[in-house]
Amino acid sequence: MTTLTTEEIVKMAIQAGYRELPTVRLAFQGFDKVAFAKLVAAKAAEREREACAKFFDDNDMVLFWGSQAAENIRARGVEAT
Repeated sequence: MTTLTTEEIVKMAIQAGYRELPTVRLAFQGFDKVAFAKLVAAKAAEREREACAKFFDDNDMVLFWGSQAAENIRARGVEAT
């Protein structure tokens, strides 16, 4: 399982309205926690899809049509965005 890096979390927080200001209260003014949650969920889903696709790629010789399954899994991510 891959985890989100601090840099990725900060980038998503900034996209959701977080600003580096002198106080926490000011930093979170205009911060959209719903938008942040959606960004985190989308990134987690993307990572999960890629992990599943990698499993099928790595086991293509053992699993029938493994690479095709991996392609289809990755395509779902494209459709979702």
